[in-house]
Amino acid sequence: MHLLLINPSNPLVSIVNLGESRWNRYRVWQPLSLMALAGLTPQEWEVTIVDENLGVPDYSAMPRPDLVGITAFTSQAGRAYVVAAHFRRLGVPVVMGGIHATMCLDEVSQRVDTVVTGEAEGIWPQVLEDARQGRLQRRYDGGLARIEEMRPARHDLLQPRYAFGAIQTTRGCPLNCSFCSVTSFNGATYRQRPIEDVIREFQITPEKRILVVDDNLVGTRAEHIARAKALFRAMAEADLHKEWIGQVTINFADDEELLELAAKSGCKGVFIGFETPSPEGLRELGKKINLVKGRDFRASVERIHRYGMLVVGSFIIGLDADRPGIGGRIAAAATHYGVDNINALFLTPLPGTQLWDKMAGEQRLAVDEFPQDWQYYTLTYPVARYRNLSLDQVITEMDDCGRKFYSIPRIVRRAGASLWQRRGLLISLVASLSYRNNLRVDRHAYEEFKRARGSRYEGSSLAENRPAATG
Repeated sequence: MHLLLINPSNPLVSIVNLGESRWNRYRVWQPLSLMALAGLTPQEWEVTIVDENLGVPDYSAMPRPDLVGITAFTSQAGRAYVVAAHFRRLGVPVVMGGIHATMCLDEVSQRVDTVVTGEAEGIWPQVLEDARQGRLQRRYDGGLARIEEMRPARHDLLQPRYAFGAIQTTRGCPLNCSFCSVTSFNGATYRQRPIEDVIREFQITPEKRILVVDDNLVGTRAEHIARAKALFRAMAEADLHKEWIGQVTINFADDEELLELAAKSGCKGVFIGFETPSPEGLRELGKKINLVKGRDFRASVERIHRYGMLVVGSFIIGLDADRPGIGGRIAAAATHYGVDNINALFLTPLPGTQLWDKMAGEQRLAVDEFPQDWQYYTLTYPVARYRNLSLDQVITEMDDCGRKFYSIPRIVRRAGASLWQRRGLLISLVASLSYRNNLRVDRHAYEEFKRARGSRYEGSSLAENRPAATG
């Protein structure tokens, strides 16, 4: 039996298209969910993984599989349906899972043979056995998997074209921010894999550099921090000879012992969601952990830097609290904080989030001809109607943010600081050049977007559309 697992591409996302720029190799991530499913697949199945971000193959020239499994984020859904239709025409059953399939069950059910909702690990053996017996059900509900029973992912099935390997050590996030669907999909309970299992997976991962894909690696409570310390301590003692980066919240910088252990375990950088320099914006997003009284972001970044780790800051443009000039404010704030790189994104309502419910209820989805319009829900296109920024204004703010933060003088200054403090000069410089290169690509993409979808905005923000108050 032959199982073909596919991670579909999105041709609109230039940063994961290796053909756009050689630097993008450092910004494309392995499809770990498919690798994990492959690790749970019995030996009688021959497994092939296709990641279309590395190139779309000629499926008609490939051996005909017995079963196709597809995972997809919302922005990949349109391409996923095209791939599914191809194999269904050949009589090959198609199973689709992942976050979009879970949040948009009715839509997905019309385009594939079987849908797996939630985390698939607990139900995957049954799906395969039913497929082998020719009795696939229309729907399987995975729910929340028992993460302590996870088996190592099949790292051997991918092409050696990634700059980073991928490992997961925890699932779930208690923060429940309004724009994020992690809590809806993975739950609010913070679940941890056994540390010895994580160490073994690090040891079998071929890449020297690893992305730890946990949505919130260190958690928020004292017992979460204690577990993170135990993990980092075990990694250091195992002498893995690996370098890794991961996603954390700002409280990562609050504990010197945690920072020291992370550095000893091989941590070279962290992604932190700063989201906005505006307290009003943080309250709007429900990012309470960033609103802790007395929190000094600059001092937090400096503490992380002292241990030789880079900091990439994530920011969002298009909040109801945002006004013209927000792009420059974000660039200035990120520079003041001292972060090494930023990832600025448009406020994007994704299915399954509180933000989706709010904006859909207020009829603020400007790009809403689904499923074809899902391709724009990458966080890099302005798909909503923003409270105080028109389409042209929100694009200008995004471009202004990128141009100012990634100006050559600022890149040089940050590179000099990285060299002086002996922290990830090459990674930081490559990332900066990649982001700068994509500014030009993004401008072209925005013009194409406006030609294709701009008429739906009527050229103005919600504030400009409100009727004037009468006396």
